[in-house]
Amino acid sequence: MRYNQLIMPTTFTERVLVVVRSIPKGKTLSYKQVAAAAGRPGAARAVGTIMANNSDHDVPCHRVIKSDGTPGGYNGLKGEKEALLLAERA
Repeated sequence: MRYNQLIMPTTFTERVLVVVRSIPKGKTLSYKQVAAAAGRPGAARAVGTIMANNSDHDVPCHRVIKSDGTPGGYNGLKGEKEALLLAERA
């Protein structure tokens, strides 16, 4: 295994999780922006699927929103995403 493979995420899912973990508290990125930052600009829907299936509490999924600025879903919980974002911005 090469050195850079030891420190660089290799799958799209791993890259998405790294990008989402790097979103600062109180800030957001769209699913499209996360997909682009993870190296697949056309994979916004895949980012949504990754976020919906995420169970790692260290990944702030609530900071990923729709391109139109609306929050979108949050693991099936209506209103939770908006409440978390509002609390972080306060």
